[in-house]
Amino acid sequence: MTMHGNFRGPEAQLLSMGLTLPASAPAPIGTFCNVRVAAGLLFVSGQGPVTEAGAASTGTVGKDVSLEKACVDARLVALNILSAVRAHCGSLDKVSGVVKLTGLVNATSTFADHPAVIDAASALVAEVFGPQGIHARTSYGVASLPNGITVEIDAIFELRAAS
Repeated sequence: MTMHGNFRGPEAQLLSMGLTLPASAPAPIGTFCNVRVAAGLLFVSGQGPVTEAGAASTGTVGKDVSLEKACVDARLVALNILSAVRAHCGSLDKVSGVVKLTGLVNATSTFADHPAVIDAASALVAEVFGPQGIHARTSYGVASLPNGITVEIDAIFELRAAS
C-alpha cells in the first residue's frame, strides 16, 4: 500500500528502520486501559520508559539524568506507545496518522529542554508514519512522575476508515 510517494506504511517502515516493537506495552498501573477508541480516534494512555523485562528508567532530568539519556528514554516510550497501538489494532497499518503527543519530563525546575526530550519520540513516530506522522504536541516539565520515571507520553492516533 502506498500512502505518499515511496512510503509503504508504518509496518514496512518499522522493518526498514530495523526497529522491533516490544511484544506488549507495559500493563497499566491503575484502573485504566492502555488504549481506548472514540469517534475514530485511538487514545493511548501515558506510557513510560519501561523495557520488555520490566525495568523502568528513573531519575530527574537535569539532575541525575542527562538530556541525551532522556531522549533515549523518550524513544523507548514511543516504541511502547506503538506496541500498545499494534496490540489493540493488530497492525500499525490500521492507523492513518498521528494526531497529537503530550509529553511530561521529570525534571529540575531549571531544566528547559523539555521540547528536545519529547522531540525524540516525535521524530520516531513521524519516521514510522511518514507524512501522516507529523503531529501536534505539548511538552511539560514536572516535579515527579509515577514510580520516578524520567518521561511519560500519551498519544492520539487517527484510525483508518474500515474498507
